[in-house]
Amino acid sequence: QVQLVESGGGLVQAGGSLRLSCAASVQIFSIMAWYRQAPGKQRELVATITREGAAYVSDSVKGRFTISRDNAESTAYLQMDNLKPEDSAIYTCYLGPQAINGKQYTESWGQGTQVTVSS
Repeated sequence: QVQLVESGGGLVQAGGSLRLSCAASVQIFSIMAWYRQAPGKQRELVATITREGAAYVSDSVKGRFTISRDNAESTAYLQMDNLKPEDSAIYTCYLGPQAINGKQYTESWGQGTQVTVSS
């Protein structure tokens, strides 16, 4: 099973920036994504990125958030700029199913990191 370890969350004032990191315990070949869930709300897809670097960001964060990945470092990033109070949530990293040298890995989730934006 792949371990995903997130870091970079914290408390920031509105208009500020944070950079989340998601480090995988194995090489990453599959799609990676960031989700978030605020209290009382459903989990929301924030952004995705393929191994080749094709990225998608949701309309709610477009122009403010950027997803990237470093395949050599087995790490994905979420750069969050111009943060708003409504961005406050637990942000969780996701890695899609993949195979490495014939070994199958199911989809994997990180433990989540809290982002709090004060007004």
